Amino acid sequence: MLALPNNSIIKFFFFGNYFYGLCVIALSMEANLQQQFPLNNFYYYLAVFCVTVVFYTKAYITDKSGYSSDERNQWYILHKKTVKLSQIILTLITTILLIIFLIYNCQEVKDISLLKIFLFLIFPFIAGLYYGIDPRYNLRKIGWLKPFIIGFAWAGMVNFYPILFYSIQNKTEYHFTTIGNLLFLKNFMFISVLCIMFDIKDYAADAEQRLNTFIVRAGLKKTIFFIIIPLSIVGLGTFVVYGITMHFHPLKIALNVLPFILLVIAAYSLQNRRHLLYYLILIDGLMLVKAICGSLGMIFF
Repeated sequence: MLALPNNSIIKFFFFGNYFYGLCVIALSMEANLQQQFPLNNFYYYLAVFCVTVVFYTKAYITDKSGYSSDERNQWYILHKKTVKLSQIILTLITTILLIIFLIYNCQEVKDISLLKIFLFLIFPFIAGLYYGIDPRYNLRKIGWLKPFIIGFAWAGMVNFYPILFYSIQNKTEYHFTTIGNLLFLKNFMFISVLCIMFDIKDYAADAEQRLNTFIVRAGLKKTIFFIIIPLSIVGLGTFVVYGITMHFHPLKIALNVLPFILLVIAAYSLQNRRHLLYYLILIDGLMLVKAICGSLGMIFF
């Protein structure tokens, strides 16, 4: 089994969900480059980083499931004050940045189109349903649907939001494009598959709570070989066909195919029991790998 670092800084970065914030920034930059838009300003990326960390951390500081034996839950109990302070600081930063954005773009916000309003609201709405207003009613309890909810919210956040904010700040219209829609589907599929893989870690807890996740319903091997790997191959094949059709440089295609190959390898590796940090660093880390590969493909080819 691969040996992973286990010091307090590593745990703080990954257990505290700061790595997810980094992944959102990287995937957003990739989306800008692949849709041939300039990068957003520093304040935009700071805001999406803060929002992502706050959103993911909320699940753990409000967790009432009682699974205190989970290593990450124990970490949150031990660092409760630090985590709450972080949440307050990140929320304040986000609020200040939003106010500044509204002040400097007041007229553009007033004249915003219905399409932009829809795109701005649909993804936070779906993300909100993931938690639910009432703990008894949330989409997390529909186990098989959970990965696709997360994948949809992430794909919208990293694909549409950067372009929407850029269009408002630069007073340009937003239009759906073929490449933008394909990139949304690509991110949606990729992140949804990662979420299905992550459910393998929570098999025991999900089974006890009777959540019908893919792993609970189908078992480990069927989930890997009949759900995760086929979805990964479909995504890989779709991109290759698109890349060849659009006459992409072979190295550009290779760079974008690499994350899908690693996705299949990672899925196969989950037949053996893995440590939580394995999932947080290597499985979720594939989002960062995808963003880097996609960005390099656009910059150099």
